[in-house]
Amino acid sequence: MGEAIHSGMSAALLTDATWRKSRHSGASGNCMELARLDDGGIAVRNSRFPDGPALVLTRAEIAAFLAGAKEGEFDDFVA
Repeated sequence: MGEAIHSGMSAALLTDATWRKSRHSGASGNCMELARLDDGGIAVRNSRFPDGPALVLTRAEIAAFLAGAKEGEFDDFVA
């Protein structure tokens, strides 16, 4: 790849990434996709803009977010 992986980089540059989205995602493009990176990080992108920016997070950051989501901490964003 040649370029260091960092938040905000083009997801198109993450050529070795295998992107995955939730089975709860709809066909209308309301999908957030995640990919494991070789360095242990996790990239997140908007499926509507697959070449757009990727947010690169640590496993600990993703774990904290998922724990909060499971506990309903962010439900008010979609209520």
